Amino acid sequence: METHIPCYFLCPISMQLMKDPVTIPTGITYDREYIEKWLFICKNATCPVTKQPIATLDLTPNHTLRRLIQGWCALNAVDRIPTPKAAVDRLQILKLLDDAKASPNSKLNCLRRLRSIASRDDSSRLQLKAAASVVDFLSAVVRENSDAPARDEAVDILHTIEPSDSDLKKLTAVKDGEFLDSLMQIMDNGSYQSRAHAVTLMKSAFSVADPDHLIGTRPELFGHMSRIIADDISPQATRSALKLLVELCPWGRNRVKAVEGGAAVVLIELLLKTSERRVCELALAALDQICRCAEGRAEVVRHAAGVAVVSKKILRVSNVASERAVKILGSISRHGASCRIVQEMLEVGVVAKLCLVLQVEASERNKERAREILRLHSRVWRNSSCIPSHLISSYPNS
Repeated sequence: METHIPCYFLCPISMQLMKDPVTIPTGITYDREYIEKWLFICKNATCPVTKQPIATLDLTPNHTLRRLIQGWCALNAVDRIPTPKAAVDRLQILKLLDDAKASPNSKLNCLRRLRSIASRDDSSRLQLKAAASVVDFLSAVVRENSDAPARDEAVDILHTIEPSDSDLKKLTAVKDGEFLDSLMQIMDNGSYQSRAHAVTLMKSAFSVADPDHLIGTRPELFGHMSRIIADDISPQATRSALKLLVELCPWGRNRVKAVEGGAAVVLIELLLKTSERRVCELALAALDQICRCAEGRAEVVRHAAGVAVVSKKILRVSNVASERAVKILGSISRHGASCRIVQEMLEVGVVAKLCLVLQVEASERNKERAREILRLHSRVWRNSSCIPSHLISSYPNS
């Protein structure tokens, strides 16, 4: 038999049983999780029910209603709502920030307290994110390169609370990119955890940055990203660095900067040692962008395994990876295929793999790319003994 829940036990936003009822200044009670998202994430400044402006963002726990809900749960054999932890008080946060200014030791203790708060629950993270002074304080600590332990703590907290897009835009504009410069230093010199968090923050910052920031990316950043990938700090750090490469390489001369930073070689080495689907897709996407410049294509064909490993990923990872790998081979065959490379593509199985693409279920667009590559060098490849006999019939007519 379905249990009827009294309407005043339901959150007016979600219409679900409230777990942590709180009352806002307009007198309406909501579940803390939903009203905090309404106020702090959606940036609404009105009461969802009355539409009245909210003068302050103070949320008062409704202990009476919570006890009524818990009693009703017990009577109706519904899983009892646990007593919530005490909410973080905004004044408590501000006091911590004031105490941090007293001495270096106070600053480190304050940062550890803030990290403990950020690790508690979503509500605590939202409270920290909503306090603009917290993000400003953490940003200032990150820029103080002389205090490495405090800097690493600040990066970890920023990563945990996930600053909003508006906060990230402010951080990228601080003092001619001083914050981003500090993140780059942490990507090289921080602890493993801080390096991983720094590259994730960097990726988040560039995902909301203006085109001018993307076009004018410092060349050093590509070297830092390449070292993050090469050092294999963590799966999350590798994916963040790859996403950042994909985000930056379509802009301006960033492809050349990536090559100069060692990205092409690092991506090839990564493809040699991983078969994880998402990592392969991102690595091939970045390599596809890099191969759209002459320097990138030259770096790929110069690597002993460059052409071979790209070909190997076709039909072995995913349709997305196959399409990107064929695009890379297309760029090389059209713009960078010397006689040696044309022969190498035949010997390492590229031609056979392209013939196989024409036989299997693949997108028509990818098949057309494969046909174009095969036609381009048909005089060298068509009658070669390197092509397995069962694939010769797939070779397209000129």
